[in-house]
Amino acid sequence: MKLKKINPTTSSQRNLIRIKNTGLNKTSLIKSKITGLKNSSGRNNVGKITAFHRGGCHKQKYREIDFHRKKDSIGIVASIEYDPNRNANIASIYSFVTSEYFYILAPKNLSVGDIVKSGSNGEPKIGHSLPISKIPVGSFIHNVSVKTNKKGQIARAAGTFCQLIEKTSKQGRIRLSSGEQRFLSINCFATIGIVSNDFFFLTTVGKAGRSRWLNRRPKVRGVAMNPIDHPHGGGEGKTSGGRTSVSPWGKPAKGGKTSRSRNKLIITK
Repeated sequence: MKLKKINPTTSSQRNLIRIKNTGLNKTSLIKSKITGLKNSSGRNNVGKITAFHRGGCHKQKYREIDFHRKKDSIGIVASIEYDPNRNANIASIYSFVTSEYFYILAPKNLSVGDIVKSGSNGEPKIGHSLPISKIPVGSFIHNVSVKTNKKGQIARAAGTFCQLIEKTSKQGRIRLSSGEQRFLSINCFATIGIVSNDFFFLTTVGKAGRSRWLNRRPKVRGVAMNPIDHPHGGGEGKTSGGRTSVSPWGKPAKGGKTSRSRNKLIITK
């Protein structure tokens, strides 16, 4: 079983669900690909808060991951590791071509000692990075690039995947986990398989302190604020209904009209 049973000695552990990390390396193998990461607390380059309710997390170091994987290479999986910056696991690869180590997103069922390839000469096997033109229709893929010169951006979270449902001489059509379908160039690269750690959605936080460790600060409801702080604020007593739900800046938050995407490559949303 992938889930860990916690002895309910305290109320915060009574309904706690965690994942076993017994098969993962506890130490990072590639020191050259690890850099320091400063917590921005949701602030942009001028110090203005753009992402609210952030800050106060545990110190983390960033693992540089190769999301491109376009060059022809053959490597062997050296280790499967935990990454504090994402909910999926990562794999360290030793390349026989360049004699260097690098990190990739670890797909499901990838194990130490497996051979992974990238480029146009690879086979459609788990962990191999191929252009859409070389991937069979119906395959599950992840780390999909939107454009030919960009890194993989689609399906990178734990347990996510896309499915290649159609392919022509110029473009392919994929179905995302959300049901969205979109066209891609057949020269765009994708990795075969489903992203690892697919049981992550079953985990629970258990207590407020764990959210603080993960860079999440408490949220305050708009109806609990004053009128100057939020459009929902003010009123005598508890006045939660009778008004349209809006953001702090007055934009509709629930059921409001939203502009449709102008991207012609997106078929259904």
